[in-house]
Amino acid sequence: MSDVIAIIAPGEMGSAVGRRLREHGARVVTMLDGRSAQSIARAERAGFAAVDGSERMVGEADFILSIVPPGEAAGLAQQLAPVLARAPRKPVYVDCNAVAPETAARIGAVLAATGCAYVDAAIIGPPPAAASRTVFYASGEAAPQLLRLAALGLQVRVLDAPAGAASALKMSYAGITKGLTGLGAAMMLGASRSGAAAALRQELAESQPHLLAWLARQVPSMYPKAYRWVAEMEEIAAFSGGDVAAQQIYRGLARLYERLAEGGVAEDELAQLSDFCRAASGKI
Repeated sequence: MSDVIAIIAPGEMGSAVGRRLREHGARVVTMLDGRSAQSIARAERAGFAAVDGSERMVGEADFILSIVPPGEAAGLAQQLAPVLARAPRKPVYVDCNAVAPETAARIGAVLAATGCAYVDAAIIGPPPAAASRTVFYASGEAAPQLLRLAALGLQVRVLDAPAGAASALKMSYAGITKGLTGLGAAMMLGASRSGAAAALRQELAESQPHLLAWLARQVPSMYPKAYRWVAEMEEIAAFSGGDVAAQQIYRGLARLYERLAEGGVAEDELAQLSDFCRAASGKI
């Protein structure tokens, strides 16, 4: 009998995780009702089995991996809670989303009433691929159960810490990497508006070549994901607790990513930002 892993949802990350699990012998199931044509196509390419309704999905699954935009994580747990409570055989519920520890605690409280084991997890790295480094960190009492997925192709690291620690790690890491991406984009836009783009690029090339190369990769790859990063920046702001300055930084970055996602940046500015990155990469 193979392990049955339910993945919600088959986005870019979820479908890649599911493909990796399938390649190592797992059966991967999901629900496709109401999903976009792109999500359905990704699920089909990754070899997911579509099941009808949450009752059947929960009944079959050994693990449920929640991989959704951060703003949907708590709502998904609440949506599935009645089904999980009724299930005679309880799956392990793994929240893999970029949420603050406070949000992770709310999710844990919802699941506690269902009788399901709950793992606070965090994914660091790109969607799993042959050459990628993608690590699943896990914390909480049930975290060692996630090691089962290490036998199915995932890189799993269990933290000797209570639930919330994996989410705190994700917030800290994303606050640095995605924070720097946003700061870089903001200053590239500022330099472009002021006619200083070429000078900024030259100075970075001479004094900060590694940073320039990193931003030239990170900023363009951010565009299609900016909509997901809005709620993530809000979660990082919440994670900052009483540090008002840090909260303001990440709420400001949330608004920047919101503008980029919703077309709030003028087309000529976006073109200048793209030109900056291409020139830094030596592509123009």
